[in-house]
Order: sequence, then structure tokens, then C-alpha cells
Amino acid sequence: MLPPLDFDLNDPFDLQQGRVTIRTVWVYDTPTTQGNKVKLLPRDALFSITNTAISEDTNTHNRIWYRVGEEGYVHSGSIQPVRTNLSEPYTGEIPKEGLLAEVCVPYTDAFTQPNAESEVGYRIYYETTHWVKALAAGVDGQAWYQIRDDKWDEMYYARAAHLRILKPEELAPICPDVPNRDKKIVVRLDQQLVIAYEYNQPVFSVPVATGGRLRSGTYTTPQGNFTTYYKRPSRHMAAGDIAASGFDLPGVPWVQYITQSGISFHGTFWHNDFGRPRSHGCINMTCAAAKWLYLWSSPNVPPNKEFVHGGLGTHVEIIA
Repeated sequence: MLPPLDFDLNDPFDLQQGRVTIRTVWVYDTPTTQGNKVKLLPRDALFSITNTAISEDTNTHNRIWYRVGEEGYVHSGSIQPVRTNLSEPYTGEIPKEGLLAEVCVPYTDAFTQPNAESEVGYRIYYETTHWVKALAAGVDGQAWYQIRDDKWDEMYYARAAHLRILKPEELAPICPDVPNRDKKIVVRLDQQLVIAYEYNQPVFSVPVATGGRLRSGTYTTPQGNFTTYYKRPSRHMAAGDIAASGFDLPGVPWVQYITQSGISFHGTFWHNDFGRPRSHGCINMTCAAAKWLYLWSSPNVPPNKEFVHGGLGTHVEIIA
């Protein structure tokens, strides 16, 4: 007798949300900018993603649109897919070097004190990573984490329920049995694609966004041969005038530097528009893809280390 059919009837869009990553986006009645404008959503607005649609415009690199509840459609390029997964506060001992945590809600504010009435230092976003240094009780009786900003060496406080401590097994290397000499990362600038190889066979492929033309200038991702010589699971990246294509991005996750000038692979939460050049030179990836590549490549970063610099990195080829 044949076994019964096992249908997975879970709704893939159950509790799936979208967060607006730019100043404003329009909701259209159809998945095209030629449709009628239905509603304007501001930055950090949240909505339920109930489905996806593919536009008929074959001239664009990104034809994916998200269904906004029952109201209409928004283009996916300026929407970060997020979820709200509240976490139980960590009750174990927090070592001196801290514990790595990931934001598990669409966004949360980091305050100068464990008090929502204190000054906001930064807003931190879904899937960004931060070093938790201590657990604190707030004036409201809620648990707060003290988190360290690695760029300015400042301490902030965020709701403990809004960050998830990453377990050591979640940070274990991927495919450690494959010798590093038999691993290779190829960045194809013409296709805006990253491919990871083992024994010259592709095992992972994902669209990316490399250096592009911005308001502040034209940025390029260098071609040539490199190695992932400097890795860190979290980095506050900031440079330039924010009003003119500068950036101030705490908690950028899963960073792998390949040049002394700061070109790196890393997770990206400020856009979802992969497949075309639009970065300051780095290789932008989704946070999930960046995490996979980070755990797969060398050198390995132990769970209690903020970074590893030097050593034998994984070979990287960037080609046109």
C-alpha cells in the first residue's frame, strides 16, 4: 500500500509582513506603476504581505510585487520582508565579551537608558545583529538588553523581547569537511550574481547588488582575485552625508571584507532590490544569504568573537 499523501497546507504568507525601507512608496491597484495609485505608505510602515505577483514589464530586473492585504500591490524593491517573533529574555550568564543577538521584530528603538522615555540612540531593524553585554530591568519592569555600538563604543538599551540570542550551533561552520582550497566564491558583475563553488561545482547562488551610480557619485566593485580575510558578524557602517547618499547603518550583519578599503559581502536591510548595481561598492545580499555565505567561508569566527582578521580566507573572483 502506498503511504498517504502528505500535503503541507501551511500558508507561506502566514504572519508575513513588509516594512517600507524608503521615504514613501505607493500602493497600486495592479502590480505595475501604470496602475492607479491607491495609498501612500511612509518609511517603516508595516503591512501584511498576502501574496506575490510578477509584473508584465520584462524590461525591469525586478518584476516581483507584494500584495498589500487586500488593498493593492507595492514593488518589492523598497520592502523588507519581516516577521514579529517575540523572544524570551536570556536568563543565563552573559560573558564579558557579550552574546550575539538578532533583531526578531520589524524594528525596535535602542535607547540611552532602559526606559522608553529616554533618548533614542538608533532604530535597529529586523535581522540586524548586535552584541548584548548585559540584561537590565527597566523602570517599566520589563527586561532590556544593554547592547554595544561597535563603531562609537557606546551602550544602548533595547527591549529583550525584540532580540533573539543566537545559539552556538546556529553559528557553526557550514560544510567544514570541504577543504578551504576547494571552495570558491564568484561574483558575476554582468549578471549581478554570487555563486559559491565546492570542487568547482556550484552549491549556492543568489542575486546581489554591487557598486552603482548614486546621487553622491559612481561607485564600483573592483574586479580581480581576493580572499575573505576579515570577517565579523556585526558592524556599524557609516560614512558621508546621509542627505546625499551617505549612510549610517548599525548592526549590518554577516560582514566579510575582501579589500583594505572596506569592500565586503554583507547582509542588507535597507533595500530588497537585488539584481542591479546600487551599492557603494560592497556586495549587497539578503541577510539570510549573507549569513549562509559567512558561515560557509573561511576563516571561521567563534561565537564569542567580534571578528577574525587574517588567516586563510576563501578565494573570491570578481569578474565582469
